[in-house]
Amino acid sequence: MGYMEPGNPDKRLRWYAAIMLIVVVAFTAKLAEFQIVRAGEINAVSKEKRSVTRVIPAVRGEILDSSGAVLARSVTRYDINAAPINVKPITRTVNGQDIEISVEQQATEVAAVLSMQPADVLAKISGTSSYANIKKSVPAAVYRALKKIDLPWMFYDPIMSRVYPDGAVGGNLLGFIGQDGTPLAGLERQYNTCLAGVDGKETFERGATDGIRIPSSAVVSKTVKNGNNIVLTINADLQYFSQQVLTNAVRDLNADWASALVIEAKTGKILVAAEAPSVDPNAFWKSNAADRGSRIFQATFEPGSTLKTVTAATLVDQGKATPSTHVIAPFSLRLPWGQTIQDSHKHGNDKLTLTGVLRDSSNTGIVKLGSRVDTATRYNYLKLFGLGEKTDVNFEGESGGVLHQWQQWDKLTDKVSMFGQGISVTPIQTAFLYQTIANGGVRLQPTLVEGCQDASGNIKSTATRPGVRAISATTARSTIDMLEKVVEQGGIGRTAGISGYRVAGKSGTAQIQQGSGYGYLHAISFIGMAPAEDPRYVVAVTIYKSRKVSNSIGATPPFKRILSQVLRTYRVPPSTTKSANIPTTW
Repeated sequence: MGYMEPGNPDKRLRWYAAIMLIVVVAFTAKLAEFQIVRAGEINAVSKEKRSVTRVIPAVRGEILDSSGAVLARSVTRYDINAAPINVKPITRTVNGQDIEISVEQQATEVAAVLSMQPADVLAKISGTSSYANIKKSVPAAVYRALKKIDLPWMFYDPIMSRVYPDGAVGGNLLGFIGQDGTPLAGLERQYNTCLAGVDGKETFERGATDGIRIPSSAVVSKTVKNGNNIVLTINADLQYFSQQVLTNAVRDLNADWASALVIEAKTGKILVAAEAPSVDPNAFWKSNAADRGSRIFQATFEPGSTLKTVTAATLVDQGKATPSTHVIAPFSLRLPWGQTIQDSHKHGNDKLTLTGVLRDSSNTGIVKLGSRVDTATRYNYLKLFGLGEKTDVNFEGESGGVLHQWQQWDKLTDKVSMFGQGISVTPIQTAFLYQTIANGGVRLQPTLVEGCQDASGNIKSTATRPGVRAISATTARSTIDMLEKVVEQGGIGRTAGISGYRVAGKSGTAQIQQGSGYGYLHAISFIGMAPAEDPRYVVAVTIYKSRKVSNSIGATPPFKRILSQVLRTYRVPPSTTKSANIPTTW
């Protein structure tokens, strides 16, 4: 029987040692490769997987009224997110004791703050994903309440949201912002270069296991630059009051819309640009599309008898008539080629002065006197008064109205243009016909935006063209004197008077074109100024397609209410002088 010789233990140990040495050397070499040779590459890959780059949104500038009241501002809202993979029971210390809070309890707490159902929250935070949105765009107060709950699996994305504190006040002017932050209309879009600012950019790291942002890791690669403000000439309180007046007028008269402008006569500043219906930029989609723009700058219509004032001023400025010039004004006037024009109500052959023609709003009287001035000259005066061109406000979609070259007028247009037919205007244009007269004959460009205001409060003023002299100061004074008699003695004009103040103004009732002719509805207006001895403010009210009243008697109550409020707001003292003694008949 044979036996195997026992092995040599020392030899086996040497073999094991050799093998172990080889393994250690191999591991050491690989470790050296990872930690020394490829350390930079591996760190870069690792950081790339942990790093997140996000845009730091610029804060959009505010829109302010003339006193600094905020009409539009940006606020930070938050998207509420979760990392479902990290959702699990947590321990919370209450009164010195550690209490386990289940996932269901956590969902209930979150739901209470977000005004959601616990089951809906639980469904969103279930699963193994690293991201789930629970609710979008919540206010800062809700965000702060959630932060107090302190759930490790919850994180937040700040977003900028536009807020209009006064709702529909000035909404037709302000415009609105889309959900993605894009300005969609109005001054928001027109002045986006001033308001928008420049977004920044930052990169930060998130924890590998919990996905939570590491606070100390943020690196700003592009500094955010917040937007500037725009300052309007609008008085927000007067704007609100005027919109309320117009809303009531549209309702009471069953009209399509109404507008009101208040102009500072000597500066051209627009203190009120009110419309009804208006639009609330906070929820613009709830308004009809037709009500989201500004009809003050965009809507056109024939001005009607408010343009007789320009014809009268032209006559005086050309030396062809005075406020006391006589004319016999019949009810109907047959023109040489057979067509006729008529006054709004039947009467005999009235013996009127030019002042009386304005007081009674006589079409026949103004045509008989206005024909003393040739067509080209009358057209040039209309241009001097600003008709046929856009204003320097350059509001988006603004119309310049329609004023064809006088050579294109037919014989009838040549005559009816004297009392506001055959021409179309916007509400802003009609208001500045009377601003010109109130300002001693100099037409200024309207100012709606004072300028762009930087963070230091410095304002870069909006550029406007210099004023244009349309008529002489003497003519302007004579025209105001005539308009005072309209308010003192006119059948409709008397309803626009304000106790204690000298008021000058003119009514307008314009037929609205329908097809190739005119329909039965009208654009009714009253435009005036006060105090007439030294006009400071012009108020222009237009009501479109009133179905209850077909003449401008419907426009004088809102005119009177708005002008009265303007005089109170700016503490204009009552008049202490009397109007000029001008005859209206002979």
